[in-house]
Amino acid sequence: MIVCVCRKVSDRDIERAARAGCASFDDLQMELGVATCCGRCAECAQQTLESATHKQTVGARAACAPRELALA
Repeated sequence: MIVCVCRKVSDRDIERAARAGCASFDDLQMELGVATCCGRCAECAQQTLESATHKQTVGARAACAPRELALA
């Protein structure tokens, strides 16, 4: 899904940026330019970034958990 029409940034672009280390909305704006033109995408872009960083945190915890806990 396209999040930022002005810069042609998709939710996948934002997820990739999060995996590459963008941890804040400011980082995301610097990296992809989202919400730097009209600004209408700011809320959606921020929510997408938060969702992507949350997925990483949950995934990292699951990868580090002992096998018995990961299956529970």
